[in-house]
Amino acid sequence: MRIIAENRRGVLRDIATVVADHEANIVMINQEVFDSGPFCGMAELYFEYDNDDPSDRDTLIEDMVRIPSVKRVTTHQPFGDIFGKRVIIIGGGAQVAQVALGAVNEADRHNIRGERISIDTIPLVGERTLAHAVDAVARLPRASILVLAGSIMGGDISRAVDRVREAGIPVIALKMAGTVPEHADLVVTDPIQAGVFAVMQVSSKAVFDINRVKGREF
Repeated sequence: MRIIAENRRGVLRDIATVVADHEANIVMINQEVFDSGPFCGMAELYFEYDNDDPSDRDTLIEDMVRIPSVKRVTTHQPFGDIFGKRVIIIGGGAQVAQVALGAVNEADRHNIRGERISIDTIPLVGERTLAHAVDAVARLPRASILVLAGSIMGGDISRAVDRVREAGIPVIALKMAGTVPEHADLVVTDPIQAGVFAVMQVSSKAVFDINRVKGREF
């Protein structure tokens, strides 16, 4: 559900109250303020929710529209149905591009058969910058696996890898200098193959299981 509302105190509370009154549960939420366009200065709130009674959706929307600060309400398919599971690739530009090449080609093979797997990339440099990006993966909605693609990574990045794995997200690392490969679930020399492995791991139809090769190097 996407809501355009006034940007003031209490709006999120009022919206959440309506959702709770309908015995629904918010499972994902994102909010930002428009800085241009026809809604400049207003807030956009997007959230996804579970509701045991799907027939109650129209009534929920009607009650949402009655909130004085709400200006527009539209409904959409959940991101999980559209973009599905996310493969996150972080590292140096050249290596990220090669991992993405393998991942996109493999994802296409699965998505054409009805799955939904999306590929997200960001080329970055610097230990602290990379460590912050790795830590953020655990907070990304639908992030299913992380691939670290670079020539040398260690220190704070390795500690961030441990935290991501503790959050339940497996990590694949390219063979590189530094300590990151020692902290990853799997080390792969060929970046294209690393992308293929990542997609196969999150696929619901592939037979690859990273737990069966954990700690190994290919």
